[in-house]
Amino acid sequence: MPIINRIAEFHTEMTEWRRDLHAHPELSMQEFRTSATVQDKLRSFGVDEIITGMATTGVVGVIRAGSSGRAIGLRADMDALPIQEETGAPHASQTPNVMHACGHDGHTTMLLGAAKYLAETRNFDGTVYLIFQPAEEFEAGADKMVKDGLFEKCPMEMVFGLHNWPQSPEGTFLWRSGDVMAAVAWIDITITGKGSHGAFPHQGIDPVVVAANIVTALQTIVSRNMEPIQGGVVSIGHISGGDAYNILPERVVMKGTARWFRPEVGEIIEKGVHRLVNGIAESYGAKAEVRFSRHAPATINDEDATTFAVSVANTIAGEARVKHMPSPTMGGEDFAYMLNEKQGAYLMLGGGRGPDEPLLHHPRYDFNDAILPVGSSWYSTLAERYLSRTT
Repeated sequence: MPIINRIAEFHTEMTEWRRDLHAHPELSMQEFRTSATVQDKLRSFGVDEIITGMATTGVVGVIRAGSSGRAIGLRADMDALPIQEETGAPHASQTPNVMHACGHDGHTTMLLGAAKYLAETRNFDGTVYLIFQPAEEFEAGADKMVKDGLFEKCPMEMVFGLHNWPQSPEGTFLWRSGDVMAAVAWIDITITGKGSHGAFPHQGIDPVVVAANIVTALQTIVSRNMEPIQGGVVSIGHISGGDAYNILPERVVMKGTARWFRPEVGEIIEKGVHRLVNGIAESYGAKAEVRFSRHAPATINDEDATTFAVSVANTIAGEARVKHMPSPTMGGEDFAYMLNEKQGAYLMLGGGRGPDEPLLHHPRYDFNDAILPVGSSWYSTLAERYLSRTT
């Protein structure tokens, strides 16, 4: 595939950067080492300006060339996940219960590669803003950066992002105009009953039974409260309560997520969660606390920006290796907040994992370093073409 030759020359360097980031993962809003590493790299590349302070650990590198007032934004995320790594790799996480299981170490590295190349060559006319964003996973870092004045301090015209997609062939691109990723909410539920001996359940109010009924009932929001053609997901991913075989706990904690595309579907889900949880708890004599926290809206690609991003992908990978996504994914992405403010697009880059290999958010997942120069070439070519010296 015709990646940029200069970027291919420092592929080994990028692999070292990526594996260092992988070995030192940090959770959302805790990316202090990662942020410092990014700043050190940008400084060594000779970027014109480094902006810090947005969303606490966010970093924006600024590279200027020529005299044009035009500008483009390129974004990568930096945070990791609360997962105990099981890869056994030499560069495995050195932090217990934290790992880069989503490939953000690769995203950050690809954008650093573009920064190195663009700072060296400056084959464009205008300004490139390299956005290293914290807290994509849990704290909506994109929203925080926007609220902290990202687009006022960095007045770009379009903004672009990329995510590794391990289940697709190595080095291929996936794209879609319009809806590409779902809106996301976090669900926190606490059920308080009355603890008792497991041999005498009639003396208490069992929050485990209440929680079990809630898990089942929540599935009816999608299956029975909305039209079948409307997309929605309600999933409980965590239940905890009790410590012994023979004790019914006083309290059970539940955590989950909801996904949707249309705003009205989000309203149906949120109201349904509150109605069912509170109603079921009350029917058993228990009490419920429910929090439905909206993390990100749906990620919606601008048509013109997508067309441009795809044309660049065609140059890097060849048209046969740039595929249209027939439907959006229920995965979420807080890059949506940036797309709500600016024209832009978000594409996927295939990682070439087989059907039986671990995928995103798995304790044995590791980013494929072979695609680092592909992503860096895409980022770099976006800047060079959008800010072309010729009109």
